[in-house]
Amino acid sequence: MKGYGDPTSAGEAAKHLDALLEEIRQAVGAHIGVMYLPIPERQVLKMTTVIGAPGRLALPWARLALAEPAPVPVAVRSRRHVWLRSQQEFARRFPRAALAFPYSVAHYVGPLVADGVCWGAINLFWPGSHAEDLPEADQAQIIAMVDRMAKVLRDAAARGRPVSPRKEPLAMMPPPAPHTEPANALVERFPYGFFALDLHGRMTFLTARAIQLLGRDRAELLDSEPWDVLPWLNDPAYENAFVGSLIGRQPTSFSARRPDGTALSFVLYPDATGVSVRVRREAATPSEQEPNEDTPHGPARVGALFHLLHLASALTETAGVSEVTESIVEQMRPVLGAKGLALVVADEGRLRVLASSGFPLGMLEGFNGLSTATPSTGTRTMETGLPSFHSTNAELVKNYPDFPHYQEMGAFAFLPLTVSNDAFGFLMFGYSSARTFSSDERAELTSLAGMIAQALDRARLYDTNASTARGLQEGLLPRHLPRVPGLEVVTRHLPATHALEVGGDFYDLIRLGNGTAAAVIGDVQGHSVQAASLMGQIRTAVHIYAGTGATPEEVLARTNAFLTEQGSDLFCSCIYAQIDERGHRVQLVSAGHPPAMVRRGAGDVEVLDLPPGLLLGVEEEIRLQSVEVSLPPGAVLALYTDGLVERRGSDIGRSIDRLAQQLGQAEDQPLDVLADMIIKRARETADPHSSDDMALLLVRCGTTDGGPVTGGQHGQEKRRPSG
Repeated sequence: MKGYGDPTSAGEAAKHLDALLEEIRQAVGAHIGVMYLPIPERQVLKMTTVIGAPGRLALPWARLALAEPAPVPVAVRSRRHVWLRSQQEFARRFPRAALAFPYSVAHYVGPLVADGVCWGAINLFWPGSHAEDLPEADQAQIIAMVDRMAKVLRDAAARGRPVSPRKEPLAMMPPPAPHTEPANALVERFPYGFFALDLHGRMTFLTARAIQLLGRDRAELLDSEPWDVLPWLNDPAYENAFVGSLIGRQPTSFSARRPDGTALSFVLYPDATGVSVRVRREAATPSEQEPNEDTPHGPARVGALFHLLHLASALTETAGVSEVTESIVEQMRPVLGAKGLALVVADEGRLRVLASSGFPLGMLEGFNGLSTATPSTGTRTMETGLPSFHSTNAELVKNYPDFPHYQEMGAFAFLPLTVSNDAFGFLMFGYSSARTFSSDERAELTSLAGMIAQALDRARLYDTNASTARGLQEGLLPRHLPRVPGLEVVTRHLPATHALEVGGDFYDLIRLGNGTAAAVIGDVQGHSVQAASLMGQIRTAVHIYAGTGATPEEVLARTNAFLTEQGSDLFCSCIYAQIDERGHRVQLVSAGHPPAMVRRGAGDVEVLDLPPGLLLGVEEEIRLQSVEVSLPPGAVLALYTDGLVERRGSDIGRSIDRLAQQLGQAEDQPLDVLADMIIKRARETADPHSSDDMALLLVRCGTTDGGPVTGGQHGQEKRRPSG
């Protein structure tokens, strides 16, 4: 019990758990140990203890959503241990989490399970990559320890004193280093500078050369963090190099430029007590040159990391496949320093290049249409689900002599696009010259490919659903309107900008005989498949009742009765206009719909003041009143839905007046040209993120022959009238 006795109180139990965490951390040689406890009512896991790293550095990961696809939440949800022997495996299995935690460490997550209940989890970290498998002895110790810790939590809860996560994580670390270091004379002899950082990032020791290179007094630098006291180091990338070095326990390097233009090279060497930093001019003088010096892990890629996190954020906002590929091509290739980038997917047994940039002309033709059964680096990457990095082109040129384009670039990387352990394509990078892929860069690219795979998978589903939704909507609207002698008809329908928001706008033209016809337009409340389906039923009902010879009031009253019988909670606005072409009259009835308009000549437009009527579907019995107005030869009747005139923050009455003004100012011209002008103006003033459809139906009276225009489901199909 390490001196804690019987942990009867919640506080004593928490101290006991801290001691057990430290015991297992030391026993298995982990350099960092973390404990998470759940907050069940919030579906959150909260860090309560961190050993081996400052609490400030742990704050970004102090709270984890239980549903998050990350090692700790997955271990808690599944109640299974999670072992990740390298950052690359972490990136492959948890791409999104790996982008947020881009440090070269091995992870072990042990859920604290007792009596079938998961009481939390511990997370242990080792520097760099671990052996192929955790030694059986170490694994047995961890399993035994998590059982002990789970029982402590269970027993505390049974006593009515459950252990809750601390408000701020308790950070347990070695004592800070003193301001003086031994062997000062030894380090002062080197031609470059040294300084020491404690675990909080504060400078605790500096050589004279380091002070000279940093350009500040010793008093200003001691006990300060470099990125606070030196404005030219005040960039998240530089502080993240320190964090990465501390967490990964591996040397890291970066370069920075002083205000006078001098470039300095920093190399960070960490251990359990802090970080030693060597600093020198990047263009070293002869006395500073070090022949045969090993470069520790190359320059830190933290600057690229922040760009990639921005890309990951952008990917979450993309919808269709085209948006995803555009984000990747525009933002990713420049950040990663690749000359060429290609996104390749399998489609019905053959490869298809979705998007590419920067590759030599003709290079990707060998991929397009290639059978997935044909041996190649790309298809092998898909089959194995493992990335393939080629520091030079030599192996590819040798193995694929029939594909000479590999000679045109110096290095390549092939990364699988995997979702649910199924690779459906690969991401290919080409570099202008040979290069070494560090372990950090491999993990970064692998993680990014996983993020892209998830975004593409969502985008493909989005496109499929959008296509289905549009197909449903198009199928419910009339493809062709009937010819009615003496009438010229043009329609336009512009769907909402959100592809999955299927609207309920509809229109129709019904031939009644004896020189009469009915023009109908309506809008079912809501934007959903249900709204579109109900729209189709209402349109059919109106068609049937109109065919019985019913008056306009009766047609809508019967349609209302039909709608209420369906038990739907959706409402519908509608205008029904019965046109007597021979008598040059039109009889209209409205059920809560925007007013119709009649244009009788240039500058002569009447906004019809119809009794508004109740929306269809609100009450079982409604009273509607029709109005009859003149429709002389050449006059145009305009019916539309609210999406054409309704604008956020604008009075709809003024918008209707502006539409009437536009109709009145229009010269005598073909009806389809007038419809296009109206739709163009409406699109220019509409909210780009609007979820409302636009529908327009124009009827001109007095033509010599009937020639309807079925123009514009989706605002694309336009046919001139024949009358």
